[in-house]
Amino acid sequence: MKVLQFAFASDSGARTFLPHNYCRNVVAYTGTHDNDTTMGWWASTGRDPTPGRNDSWGEQGRARAYLGADETETNWAFLRALMTSVADTVIAPVQDLLGLGSEARMNRPGTPTGNWQWRCPTGALTSELANRLRTLTQLCDR
Repeated sequence: MKVLQFAFASDSGARTFLPHNYCRNVVAYTGTHDNDTTMGWWASTGRDPTPGRNDSWGEQGRARAYLGADETETNWAFLRALMTSVADTVIAPVQDLLGLGSEARMNRPGTPTGNWQWRCPTGALTSELANRLRTLTQLCDR
């Protein structure tokens, strides 16, 4: 299991989460139900209470350099990086496909209330989104 958000931390283990270091027998995620959304992570000011995740501006700089990402479509840059990796399976939460921020976060571990409340808005899964995902899938031979 490889979570791309973990790849840009300053610790020495982070490099194992970079897509160019993956092996085939992994499942690669933009983020999981326990992480902030990719766009929420990107917008973070470093106040993420997750242990070891307190230098998000440094993480953003590393992500920007690695992915060539900017503030507008970091979620798609994350997905493209995973789709072009050798990982057998790539998973993106629908919140990341939609480019949603922290308001769409599914779970905050250790928080007893307010979790598992987000629902995909009616009409959010458009044919335009499906076509974009289809194009990327085909380009990456997935």
